[in-house]
Amino acid sequence: MTFDSFRIDLPVREIISEVQETLAHKNTVIVQAPPGAGKSTLLPLALLESDFLKGKKILMLEPRRLATKSIAQRMAELLGENLGETIGYRIRFESKVSSKTKLEVLTEGILTRMLHADNALEDVGMVIFDEFHERNIHADVAMALCREAQQVLRPDLRILVMSATLDMPQLSHLLQAPVISSQGRMFPVDIYYAGDIDPWLMPEMVAKATIDASKKHTGDILVFLPGQGEIKKAEAILRKQLPDFSIHPLYGQLSHTAQYQAIMPNRHGKRKVVLSTSIAETSLTIEGITIVIDSGYGKTSKFDPNSGLSRLETIRIAKDSADQRAGRAGRLQAGVCYRLWSKATQAKLQEFRTPEILEADLAFLVLDMLEWGVKDIREMTWLTPPPSGTISQAFEILTQLSAIEDGKITAHGKQIHAIPAHPRIAHMLVIAEEESKLALATDIAGLLEEKDPLAPDSGVDINLRIEALRRTRKEKLSVKGFNKVEKIAANYRRIFGAAVENDFVDPFETGALIALAYPERIACARPGNNAQFQLANGKLAMISHKDDLAHDSWLAVSHIDARDGMGKIFLASPLNPKDLRSFLKTKRRVVWDSRKGGLIASNDLSIGSIVLKSTPIDDLTKEDLYLALSHALNKEGEKLLDINEQVKALQARMACIKLWRPYEKWPDWSTSAIIERNKELFGSYFSGIKKPEDFKKLDLVEILKNSISYKQWTKFETLAPVRITVPSGSSLMLNYSPHGDAPVLAVRLQEVFGWVYTPKINDGQTSIILHLLSPGFKPVQVTADLNSFWHHAYFEVKKELKRRYPKHAWPDNPLEAEAVRGVIKK
Repeated sequence: MTFDSFRIDLPVREIISEVQETLAHKNTVIVQAPPGAGKSTLLPLALLESDFLKGKKILMLEPRRLATKSIAQRMAELLGENLGETIGYRIRFESKVSSKTKLEVLTEGILTRMLHADNALEDVGMVIFDEFHERNIHADVAMALCREAQQVLRPDLRILVMSATLDMPQLSHLLQAPVISSQGRMFPVDIYYAGDIDPWLMPEMVAKATIDASKKHTGDILVFLPGQGEIKKAEAILRKQLPDFSIHPLYGQLSHTAQYQAIMPNRHGKRKVVLSTSIAETSLTIEGITIVIDSGYGKTSKFDPNSGLSRLETIRIAKDSADQRAGRAGRLQAGVCYRLWSKATQAKLQEFRTPEILEADLAFLVLDMLEWGVKDIREMTWLTPPPSGTISQAFEILTQLSAIEDGKITAHGKQIHAIPAHPRIAHMLVIAEEESKLALATDIAGLLEEKDPLAPDSGVDINLRIEALRRTRKEKLSVKGFNKVEKIAANYRRIFGAAVENDFVDPFETGALIALAYPERIACARPGNNAQFQLANGKLAMISHKDDLAHDSWLAVSHIDARDGMGKIFLASPLNPKDLRSFLKTKRRVVWDSRKGGLIASNDLSIGSIVLKSTPIDDLTKEDLYLALSHALNKEGEKLLDINEQVKALQARMACIKLWRPYEKWPDWSTSAIIERNKELFGSYFSGIKKPEDFKKLDLVEILKNSISYKQWTKFETLAPVRITVPSGSSLMLNYSPHGDAPVLAVRLQEVFGWVYTPKINDGQTSIILHLLSPGFKPVQVTADLNSFWHHAYFEVKKELKRRYPKHAWPDNPLEAEAVRGVIKK
């Protein structure tokens, strides 16, 4: 069946000819269409026979596995075919394609691997990026590689970017691509703001809102919750409160059968409630939905380059996500959306979701780019450049895994890149193959990649999970959590050609393998019986005192939270210290530790931050000293340096000159800039610093003065003088503001008699502000125009001063009176 032989009246039909014509002349096009317009199914089918493809296939990328399979299935049904014929799909460890397949629907990571296998994509005519607004990191990587291939090898390769909500002008500018929009056919959706909910009571409050909406409106209900935990709690409540409804959870960890049950209409005609994560925001079509209940929250994985750990955070969704969710109620008819937040909160939501590349672990991205041949990762065409700190962290961990050396990919790095796994897992599997421990390593890999199959109170020992997995496998049991773990383990066994094992597990072998994947999470028990451990990355963590591993000396930790301070270990294995020889390193350590008295210099035998033996050293090089002291200033400079009032006054004067005279080159003397330039400014003074009090002895005023030429210092002193002489002969300090405001001179009124005009500084360009004081140094007037003050306000001020200070003389003509420091008697 061809595209023209079936008639589906979807809004995207209106733009099909325009898209075809534009792609015939442009190699990159953006299509913007709301949910339900048909862009994910109808448009790709319409493009299959396009002349510009020259008989080559189309690859379409989807951000989620469920959407990948369901969209491929829908397109195959429209053609009246089975999957694997014209339409096929590929997801990790699963595919349905044949030699007849012309359109493959993929998850984004699959395309990256295809590009590495054939960087020109010779048999591909077009790549479609569907739901690109989700800004999945794999989509960003795939886009960067496709753009590179298009610009260097395949100018005829078409790229079609499709999205429901995106900052189109920005994307169009970055890709240099035209935008074609479909208005869609959204039915009206009434939005109701129910007020902000308590996140701690989210499942209960969402369940109540769902029950209330079910009584007011007809149709099926789609409920958005951040994660599996909240979904299960809300599900338990709704099963009791809505017995006549069909209740379905929908999240990534569910089996495909359960996911399809949530998507498809109820066979018995019951009203349905679907409790979903953000998986239902786009791509998936859930029939019958006319009511949306939106909690306003979602979960995102945020990577912390300081700890090398990722943590799952519950966050407020962005406005584009909220619009996507509400739109689900208007796909088939007019609907309603209940937002469980206030209009005030809505106004404060960020416009677009944060691209994952800004918050994710970039180890696989860096390895991908190095294997691709990129020398400077930031030079690639990124829609959002990856953060430098996270890239540095990725280089560090890949170096520890022996995947890169001196910034270049190694032979071992190429080996682990070829395995469809995170570099940590791939590294463990490759070494395990060399050591004949593949059966155990594949079981560990399955457990590390999947959700913990045991209950949270089962203890942290991963060997309990391995033994349970092997028991279920040996006895051919079907246990929900372990089925998914076994599927992953089986796929790794297939890749390596490894045999399955169900024997007893040696916990120390498990620990040694986990240490390969997470070398920075090797943990040593801290002194005392407190179930606390120090990790090789410097982090402290603990487990319950009652846990079986609480009293082990060494652990290999795989799962730990990234909280500040004392972390919590969720999954680990005991370690035999004998297995740690390859991780031992002797390194010269010259560091600053204010708590321990200052400079510490030693040769340390250590595993990361875990020091096993330390020998003091005295032969410090100049570079050792410079690095340690510079790092100390970068870390705690404001505490170490004596930023006194004299220094602050100098900083304020220079800040003013920089603002007043931006066309001249004046240095930045702010505290942050001083700390940043500490090597340049303090290098010659470092040799005498050993203790924190030595830093306090540094004369910052003199150091800053000496950092510029004598000529520039002289000019600075003239433009922004410290003091100014008043008619009485007093030399008084000017008070400068670091924000560039006019400086203030506080002076007693009697000392400026005879001073006609307000003095100016900065080559006569800046008037000072006079704070005129009484004999008792109380403010009586603030003025920037002294001449005007004498002729107008002075006479009113004089009356008050005569009353309060009768013994002093207050002349009728202050311009001719003598200015004095002391008391002018009548």
